Amino acid sequence: MNNTMNSLIESIDLKKIMQVVREAARLLADREAVKHTFEKGACDYVTEVDKAVQDFIQEKLYLLYPEISFLGEEKDNSDIDMDGLVWVLDPVDGTTNLIYDYRTSAISLALICEREPVMGVVYNPYSDEMFYAEKGKGSFLNGEHIHVGDANSIGDCLIAIGTSPYHKEEADEIFDLFKKLFKEGRDIRRSGSAALDLVHVACGRLDLYLEKRLKIWDFAAGALIVREAGGDVLDYQGNDLPMEMSGNVVEGNGTVVRELVERTNRGK
Repeated sequence: MNNTMNSLIESIDLKKIMQVVREAARLLADREAVKHTFEKGACDYVTEVDKAVQDFIQEKLYLLYPEISFLGEEKDNSDIDMDGLVWVLDPVDGTTNLIYDYRTSAISLALICEREPVMGVVYNPYSDEMFYAEKGKGSFLNGEHIHVGDANSIGDCLIAIGTSPYHKEEADEIFDLFKKLFKEGRDIRRSGSAALDLVHVACGRLDLYLEKRLKIWDFAAGALIVREAGGDVLDYQGNDLPMEMSGNVVEGNGTVVRELVERTNRGK
């Protein structure tokens, strides 16, 4: 990281960033805008709320920090230099939940520098819970320090899963693993919001979370929050999760994450 990028990161006021996210979250309450829904692909939807939240946050961030690039789920990101400073936004993580008024959706915003997350915010407007972290400074929920749980084995774990709904051709393989985890662990949860699953591991409400083929806007903020809460965020091969456009994610405390990765790679 060069001095210019480091100075810019240090100048960012996280409280202002959280306020921007909180203001944007008011748009999720617009049920008329939610009705204007478009299908981007198989089981992949976008609403006018997604677009409105992204436009609002992108504009506010540009006014505050015009030097920083912006990567968002609802835009063409082909010109983004991932080796620089980049905001990464999922305006509504859990769009299908939003469409059904399932009330389990979040705004996820990260700042990455040279492909490493240095700031992350995940906000659940339904519970008014703001999860956030800065690299090297710990993780917080509404101002209180949070930490991952202390499960010692998969058998001790409440496990969250993501079903990779855009890739149903892989369902047999994915659900075979879920069946094994269900039999051994305490139970399984499926929220429909990767960002919330990530931060719920960070604060100990869940012990493990895994999902294949997540996008960077799903996991960038949550990955930092988990790591700053003392957890590990790995790919399915056991490597630190890279900040690429997509990835396979396993996260929890180091003991259970590595047990799951080892067993997955052994096919057991």
